[in-house]
Amino acid sequence: MIITEIIGNVDEISSAGRHIERVYLSSDDLVKRIQRVTTDHGKEVGIRLAQPKDLVDGDILYMDERNMMIVSVTSDDLLVLRPSCIKQMGEIAHQLGNRHLPAQFEDEVMLVQYDYLVEELLVQLDIPYTREERKVKKAFRHIGHSHG
Repeated sequence: MIITEIIGNVDEISSAGRHIERVYLSSDDLVKRIQRVTTDHGKEVGIRLAQPKDLVDGDILYMDERNMMIVSVTSDDLLVLRPSCIKQMGEIAHQLGNRHLPAQFEDEVMLVQYDYLVEELLVQLDIPYTREERKVKKAFRHIGHSHG
């Protein structure tokens, strides 16, 4: 089976009454348009998306009256930052930006993939954080640019 488009997401389409098969992907794999994956039921599936769109947790790869195949993102090793003031937020955002490290925001926290150098920086700057295994909804995206 070759998947060429995303049908929708389980946030918008009910899975009630359907047998669910999951494709477990790391957040890094969400950006790959072409890949071969295996479902949790051992079925091999090719993904070759026609549109350049990142996969998201809960995306529906296949659906019929009785079955549904869903993307499920595995947990990442993350630093969960909780800056206590705008100054701390500005300092860490500037430092991460200089290192071209992607971040995500959920509620009142900033999420960054674990890096021991970033952890040392958080300690130096006295910014509250925890290290957690956590599932993100979408891929960490590097934003490319030049300093030309």
